[in-house]
Amino acid sequence: MMPDGSASHSPNPQPRDIGVVRIITLDREYGSGGAEIAQALADRLNWKLWDQALTNGIAREMDCEGKVVQEHEEKRDPLYYRLLKSFVRGSYEGSQNIHRVKMADTDCIREVSEKIVKRVAEKGECVIVGRGSAYYLQGRKDAFHIFIYAPAADKVRRLRARGKSESEAAQLAETVDLERAAFIKQYFNVEWPDRSKFHLMVNSTIGQNAAVDLILNAIALLERSEKTVSVAGQQATASSN
Repeated sequence: MMPDGSASHSPNPQPRDIGVVRIITLDREYGSGGAEIAQALADRLNWKLWDQALTNGIAREMDCEGKVVQEHEEKRDPLYYRLLKSFVRGSYEGSQNIHRVKMADTDCIREVSEKIVKRVAEKGECVIVGRGSAYYLQGRKDAFHIFIYAPAADKVRRLRARGKSESEAAQLAETVDLERAAFIKQYFNVEWPDRSKFHLMVNSTIGQNAAVDLILNAIALLERSEKTVSVAGQQATASSN
């Protein structure tokens, strides 16, 4: 058993066949441990994790540094920047150098994010963390969407373990999520987290391994239910003929 009470797993787990689900998106509250759960989930399945790799891919596509992308991911540009951008783009000099403004533009980063998310989804066998992926892939039947959350005290504890002070951790836990909520509201016009967009919402206090087990079991149950409905539909069609 692990310290958190969940079952231990071998260091080299075999990939688990979960059938028709080929894509998992994982959105998360800041400090909830969602990134670590996503990594453990990808490792368990032997699937590609798109978290930092997604940031790096966006940076390559935009020909800019990764830190520029990180500054604008999942958050709105500040008002002063949006006003400056409008002013620059409205000037002759700005129109001649618009690609320079574009490099640090949340709008452009969002567009590139959407393109990359949809591209990697086509390949399947991937775990995609945040960046609006649950919303971009809502129409896909082979995608399973998860939201990870945690009590405020747990989030602060995790952030303090990363070297943050008590006050800094508490402020980050609140402000980063407010920025993510504003980003989702602006680009998808829904309140974050919109529960109707997720198959499963998990409290990370159950432990990392338990969270991964819960997610995989939920996917298996969903697929079993869909297969039952499909078989029942086929039988109904056959009997009506």
